Amino acid sequence: MRILCLLIALLAACSGPTPYFAGMPVVVVEEGGAVFHIRRKGDLAEAVRVNREWAPRIGAVAEHVTVAIRQATGCEVRDIRGDAAVIVARLKCPK
Repeated sequence: MRILCLLIALLAACSGPTPYFAGMPVVVVEEGGAVFHIRRKGDLAEAVRVNREWAPRIGAVAEHVTVAIRQATGCEVRDIRGDAAVIVARLKCPK
């Protein structure tokens, strides 16, 4: 029973935000076959890829996550950092 509870807790945490983005509203965007949970705080956005795909490289995800963040925030993406699962982007938003 403990193992089942631990497994459920681990799976539930898979799409959660990092601490800096905790409490921010989530926008779900599907782009290029990938599903992202996107949260924005100021001039930063975090995209958590929640679909199953075995060990994609950041280069394979970069174009899709850039489009998804642009759709979710209405801002241009200056650059991205992270890996294929959790990406943080610096934004340039219209004033």
